Amino acid sequence: MELSSEPVVVALEMSQIESKDDEPFDGVGDYESLPPHVSVTTHMTAGAVAGILEHTVMYPVDSVKTRMQSLQPDPNAQYRGVYEALKRIIHTEGVFRPLRGLNITMMGAGPAHALYFACYERVKRSLSDIIQNGGNSHLANGVAGSVATVLHDAIMNPAEVIKQRMQMYNSPYRGLMDCIRTVTRTEGVGAFYRSYSTQLTMNIPFQAVHFITYELMQEQLNPHRHYHPGSHIVSGAAAGAISAAITTPLDVCKTLLNTQENVALSSVNISGHLSGMVNAFRTVYRLGGLSAFFKGVQARIIYQMPSTAIAWSVYEFFKYFMTKQQLESEAGPRRM
Repeated sequence: MELSSEPVVVALEMSQIESKDDEPFDGVGDYESLPPHVSVTTHMTAGAVAGILEHTVMYPVDSVKTRMQSLQPDPNAQYRGVYEALKRIIHTEGVFRPLRGLNITMMGAGPAHALYFACYERVKRSLSDIIQNGGNSHLANGVAGSVATVLHDAIMNPAEVIKQRMQMYNSPYRGLMDCIRTVTRTEGVGAFYRSYSTQLTMNIPFQAVHFITYELMQEQLNPHRHYHPGSHIVSGAAAGAISAAITTPLDVCKTLLNTQENVALSSVNISGHLSGMVNAFRTVYRLGGLSAFFKGVQARIIYQMPSTAIAWSVYEFFKYFMTKQQLESEAGPRRM
């Protein structure tokens, strides 16, 4: 997500804008000339909007993915595919059932993605200055994505726990507050971070692959780093699909830790609550062998492809739009 393929000095850019017969910033062609030091507020606002849209637009598919990752599903919750699952859930449980848990996801996604993108841009720029003298560094992209993930998951992990428990078939919770109170009372506050280590173990490689793939695709499709919605959508979709497929086994383990699937745990004589990544891996293997690690992979890819495409295209648009407005407002007084 480089705003410029070369280092640019803000003062020079302002003089360039003024020199074009006093014409205002005119859009796509000028995107590559935007100043590289965009404000943190711009990145956080663009990231928050992108994160909320990413999680809400494809949320019903995410609900299906959670159910399809169940290791011992109820006979009424065994699905052959994403479309068939959505149709059955709506028909048997109501039209709004696939949206259960969306409220907590939206509450978490805004601040989580605001920190996520702001941290990514700052770390990427700092490391690129050191490694490539301001150029695009794949190592910097991967490291920046990993660091940003630690902040993102610290906020999103509790939301993920609540969301996935509410998404499960026959979920016992009446609503958001009932889920929070019940989990806190019966399992303690630590339950909201029981899967944090697994989440990081999954998301750090996921985001490293995600950002590296996105930047690689941008180098091929959009080498001059113009604002180009089509390239952002295609690059985002490819990055989401590849990273989702690679990290599905870790996502299955995370789902088990989040949901504490009672039937599955009882079938292997596990009493109490399952904790720890190693125990989760061992339990998944005991319950279904190697194939169990790829339960829901189709739904995960179907969810991630459009989600990451939406996130990147919205993020790039808002970053472009807000910076354009900032440049025009700064250029205005100088013409007077």
